[in-house]
Amino acid sequence: MLPTLYEFAGGEPAFLALAAAHHARCLADPELNHPFSHPGQHPQHVERLAAYWGEVLGGPPVYSQSLSDQTRLLEMHAGNGSGMTDLGRRFVACFLLAADDAGLPADPEFRAALRAYMEWAVADVLVYSPQGSVVPPGTRVPGWSWDGLKES
Repeated sequence: MLPTLYEFAGGEPAFLALAAAHHARCLADPELNHPFSHPGQHPQHVERLAAYWGEVLGGPPVYSQSLSDQTRLLEMHAGNGSGMTDLGRRFVACFLLAADDAGLPADPEFRAALRAYMEWAVADVLVYSPQGSVVPPGTRVPGWSWDGLKES
């Protein structure tokens, strides 16, 4: 039986490294840097992001039990307008490069699962990008496995 993606990556330290590397890459990107450098960003953004990705990819439910749910995450990104498509592509590219920076396993199946997850996640966020979008309440944090989205 395969370990979860979270376990295969190396657990909490791997996801902290991934979130830190991704944050740094987004800050360095001329298009993505604004949302990642604004003054209202939570001081523990990297830790929260690591907890979220870790939970989605098979780790403990730290994000949903101590921070929030998927509804809140989608609301934070909702209503930003239709110009988000290129930002989504750039976000995915930064994520994939951050996996290298963080030293995550280079296994092709693992990397394919990471790519598939992030492409799905960006598409999920973009559903709510039109101004006036309403995110349904009570949306649970998704789960992603080697085979894709897990039914909840």
